[in-house]
Amino acid sequence: MSWKSYNLDQEAQKLILKHRDKEGVIGQSHKMRTTIAFGLERFWGEQLRLLGKNDSKERAKGEYWRDTWDSFAKIIELAGIKLPSEKVSSSDTQEIQKFATKLWELPIDDQRICLAVLTQFCDSLVWWTQRYKKSGVSDGE
Repeated sequence: MSWKSYNLDQEAQKLILKHRDKEGVIGQSHKMRTTIAFGLERFWGEQLRLLGKNDSKERAKGEYWRDTWDSFAKIIELAGIKLPSEKVSSSDTQEIQKFATKLWELPIDDQRICLAVLTQFCDSLVWWTQRYKKSGVSDGE
């Protein structure tokens, strides 16, 4: 595996700037970074948990997770790996299972590449979060 930048830093900055005005949202970057250790399907699935809540602040966090996944899927496609990216409702159990199965069925080498790139992408998100976090605003803990 050789390193390619894939404009991770630029894409991360775009996401942070898009979501920074929503209270508590960009602090999710830290949670994203730690979630990678649990695998692609858990990282992807976190958006469903948040989008399924009735609270608008939680849904805004879910939108950030969804946008991050969508950006990541486009980035990793540049590496020749096609990730599922169709929208799935948090209430559609069969579609959730199908999506997770697609991720689990990726060749192990592709999974490793995805996790390595996602790790770097989230590191960039954390960096931009720390730079652009508004003073006096909770970071979403």
